[in-house]
Amino acid sequence: MTRVQVETDITAPVKEVWDTIMDPTRLGDWVTIHRGVSEISADPQTRGATMKQVLTLRGVPFKVHWTLVDVTSPTSARWEGRGPAHSAAFIHYELSGDGDGPTHFTYTNEFKTPGGMLGNVASRVMVGGVSEREAKHSLERLKQLLEHH
Repeated sequence: MTRVQVETDITAPVKEVWDTIMDPTRLGDWVTIHRGVSEISADPQTRGATMKQVLTLRGVPFKVHWTLVDVTSPTSARWEGRGPAHSAAFIHYELSGDGDGPTHFTYTNEFKTPGGMLGNVASRVMVGGVSEREAKHSLERLKQLLEHH
């Protein structure tokens, strides 16, 4: 399993950051590899909520079916994703800070490619540092979005 963790401080209240990152319709505003979302649960901030997302890495689009497996509003959310060819991903959002800001956001993404050990080696060759770079760029976009609105 490959793990990427990036952090940032955002000069905005925790609740505002939370409402933005937990709104599937806003993913395109800040997630750099996001291309679309569909089949969103009626209440996407409750445990068990689901959505389907189209992402792109190195120009290749792929679909992920996400389930919100754990949530403590407005500070923590853990998503479990199932992708093509039995790939899996886990995303964890962790927010901290006082209610008025700044808000510290820790984003963790763990993913497992199909094919066992060989698949993990292939993933490192194909994806390389792209995942961490894109995660950093996404958090930079989120920071700009919330600090300059």
